[in-house]
Amino acid sequence: MDLSVRAERPVTLQHRAMPFRGVELRAKPNGTGGDALTFTGYACVTEQGYEMEDWLGPFTEVVRQGAFKKTLDENADVPFLVNHSGLTLARTKSGTLRLAEDDTGLHTEADLDPASPHVQALRSAMERGDVDEMSFGFWITRQQWSPDYDQRDILEVSLNKGDVSVVNYGANPATAGAQLNSRDVSAQLQRLSADERREVFDRLAAEFTEAPGPAEDAPAGPSLSFLQARARALAL
Repeated sequence: MDLSVRAERPVTLQHRAMPFRGVELRAKPNGTGGDALTFTGYACVTEQGYEMEDWLGPFTEVVRQGAFKKTLDENADVPFLVNHSGLTLARTKSGTLRLAEDDTGLHTEADLDPASPHVQALRSAMERGDVDEMSFGFWITRQQWSPDYDQRDILEVSLNKGDVSVVNYGANPATAGAQLNSRDVSAQLQRLSADERREVFDRLAAEFTEAPGPAEDAPAGPSLSFLQARARALAL
């Protein structure tokens, strides 16, 4: 199959997660007689390959050093969140979140309000070890594939209106790139030749029509006739 279809740059928000690295949550005076909690850690480590998988199979991805320079120079508006959602706990726009790229990756420093129940919950979860990964939301603005399309180098990203997050169970990098909706799949299929589309169909047919065991053990799933009808509808 021609893997060159991977060369098209993704236009959707991407997420990548990694285990805690250099993470610390410490209290420090806030200048008004109280304390503030400061979170530090790395939302991304550069120059370190990890496994990804898309609809064409597995590949290696590397975020290259310098990928964050342009978006940080442009003062990207980035919130600090938990699980990529909910109330903003810190933000670059307000100065309570500071992002910088160093030799390790995307360093994150966030001033958190210890009176916030959301921060209290995060602090408890971190102390218990219930959350142990960081993730970031971004758009790929520049990328480069190896000649065999087995490795993607992310050369530049945009963090504006993305996020950095502490996550209790982040998306596995091996599956984070495989989130395609039906419109995406149909568009990708139409870029393939008839023979390549037929190969995709054959793979799906083999996956869903393996000989089942006894009837009572057979899982419910699409039949071959259904897949053939669907393939005809997609002009496979």
